[in-house]
Amino acid sequence: MITTIEKQTGTAFRLKKGQWLKVTDPKGEQVSDMVLFNALDKAEKLSSGKTLDFEETLLITKGHHLWSNRSNKMMRIVEDTNGRNDFLLAPCSPETFQIMYQNSDYHPSCFENLHTNLAPFEILPDDIPTAFNIFMNVQFAASGKLSVEPPMSKAGDYVLFEAMMDLIVGLTACSAEMSNNYSFKPVQYEILERSPAS
Repeated sequence: MITTIEKQTGTAFRLKKGQWLKVTDPKGEQVSDMVLFNALDKAEKLSSGKTLDFEETLLITKGHHLWSNRSNKMMRIVEDTNGRNDFLLAPCSPETFQIMYQNSDYHPSCFENLHTNLAPFEILPDDIPTAFNIFMNVQFAASGKLSVEPPMSKAGDYVLFEAMMDLIVGLTACSAEMSNNYSFKPVQYEILERSPAS
């Protein structure tokens, strides 16, 4: 069953070891922030640092794994029709809009959408790690300067993951203007018992 995450919102759910998670950008140019926790021990969670270290690349895509803070594989990326994702930048938060956008008014954020949806699993805001930013296009100059560019994803692009352990997953339709080419759209996901190709 395909589930839609409406624009600027999020969700959280359980994913069993061996199940497949398909995250789709139905309209194009929409980022989805994803965080992972070991369902049997929530102190084990997704680690950007471990993943970039062990995979030896900044560009995490098909064939790579997402690793935990305890150096265990949490997910395998089975397919990635877009090929550009980010694992450097933190989920947008109220402070993001205050500091980077000079916006002191309330603004939906991935951080809020993650921690409010993960709260029923007894996961606290301070537990939220750096997210795997699906479809996010972060470019880096030779000087090290980072820039957030419009996503390269087209309507229907998807990333297919295999769970390597029992997981609690937090997933959003990103709320940051710059990340989504200034147009907020939904994200869709589907839990499959095995690969569609198998």
